[in-house]
Amino acid sequence: MAEALVNKILPFSSVDGPGNRTVIFFQGCNFNCLYCHNPETINRCTACGICLDVCPAGALRSRNGSIEWNSANCTGCDACLAACPGKSSPKAVSMTVNDVMKTVEKVKPFISGITVSGGECTMQKEFLAELFEAVHKLGLTAYVDTNGYIDFSKEPELTFAMDKAMLDIKSYDEGEHKMLTGMSNATVLKNAEYLANKQKLYEIRTVIVPGILDNYRNVAEVSRLIAKLDADIRYKLIRFRPVGVSGDIKKVGIPSDELMAELKKTAEKNGCRYVSVV
Repeated sequence: MAEALVNKILPFSSVDGPGNRTVIFFQGCNFNCLYCHNPETINRCTACGICLDVCPAGALRSRNGSIEWNSANCTGCDACLAACPGKSSPKAVSMTVNDVMKTVEKVKPFISGITVSGGECTMQKEFLAELFEAVHKLGLTAYVDTNGYIDFSKEPELTFAMDKAMLDIKSYDEGEHKMLTGMSNATVLKNAEYLANKQKLYEIRTVIVPGILDNYRNVAEVSRLIAKLDADIRYKLIRFRPVGVSGDIKKVGIPSDELMAELKKTAEKNGCRYVSVV
């Protein structure tokens, strides 16, 4: 049975797809976004040991060249995450599909499905297909929250196995996207068209960051793309918030209500039927 490195599991969420959903956050990401709100999910632990000295509860120990986490002792203070120089977490756990399904089965009567997130969940795509098969046997849906960097047209097993994808288009401009994430957006835009044509695209999201991104152009271009592909695809405009982020971007302000309203109006004018601001 396949295994994956899981950062955490959130039993209930009403903001990660339709209905109430269990969200599985996978460890590891192929982007390094300036505004990442979960930077501890980007890399895998290198067992440097810095976190051992800051844990007040003795929940961490070094063993056989790796860091072991004792969840029973952990108080959830996250001092280890704050101290980590490598954008990682010593609390990530290797899990099988059966391990994940134990959590899902406990809350099955209260959820409509699962959403896999991260980090970037598709970096562990072989695990996802097997997990989704188990989820579907319970009569639940399986959604993928993705940065769109893998080419879904070359991953037929994963594309077929998932119900829908929620795709981040962080910037429409190639250069700006590289500045923000360190990676190209060519495959991201290709995936938007491919997944829409396969009726697999539930939602596109764009984070609004004042003073850093060309927010007006991004929303205008992405909303035109959505209207061309399928106006019923949801478009979520997300306010940047300096919570959990690191570096100078902490100084960036939260977008105003006026800016968000203008951008929402632009998207609707361009033909998007379902635009939300969060």
